[in-house]
Amino acid sequence: MAESCITHSLPSYPRPDYAEIVVVRHGETAWNNEGRIQGQMEVELNEAGKQQAAAVADRLSREPKISAIYSSDLQRAFETAQIIAIKCGVLELVKDFDLRERHKGNLEGLFYREIAKTNPMGHKALMSKNDDQQLPGGGESYAQLFERCKSALLRIGRKHKGERVVVVTHGGSIETLYKWANANGSYAGKIDNASIAIFHLDGEDNWALKKWGDVSHLSQNGRASG
Repeated sequence: MAESCITHSLPSYPRPDYAEIVVVRHGETAWNNEGRIQGQMEVELNEAGKQQAAAVADRLSREPKISAIYSSDLQRAFETAQIIAIKCGVLELVKDFDLRERHKGNLEGLFYREIAKTNPMGHKALMSKNDDQQLPGGGESYAQLFERCKSALLRIGRKHKGERVVVVTHGGSIETLYKWANANGSYAGKIDNASIAIFHLDGEDNWALKKWGDVSHLSQNGRASG
């Protein structure tokens, strides 16, 4: 189970003073399972990922109404979003380029466990604590990823005040959003496939993180399947 959940009771909807944004990480792919770096490469959901997406969709269909779903345009995220939209009867499903995973340059397609040896320069850049460090081969810096993900969530949140919307995106993108909403707190650890985080946008840019790393819908004991 992802470490830690921020637990607050969530008020019922509608609440006209803020938008509630349910952020979902896409379901598992073969590359997730193999420990391979995906970045912005196209990889479809595997069978486990489809089952995870169905579990998220079933959960959300029993919760307050969803006004719209926004998704990264990458296949693994959009496929997850489509499964949710069908189950929840949501007609507005929008692809948003800004919700993409971090572009990881020439590391994409490589195995995480091997890059220290096969691409030491890229590995050093990936592990850098400098948010402005770009990745070799046209990859983004963490700061660039943060700016486009923040821009997307602000745009979505401002459009949907008083509503509940779903955003389907990627692990790296969700990590940047966590650090933005919880700037003074510690990072909560692994972001599981098909996990849920909940953010509230109040006013123009006042963000609050209400729930994090929730995988209780994936199995009885709340553990993700991989």
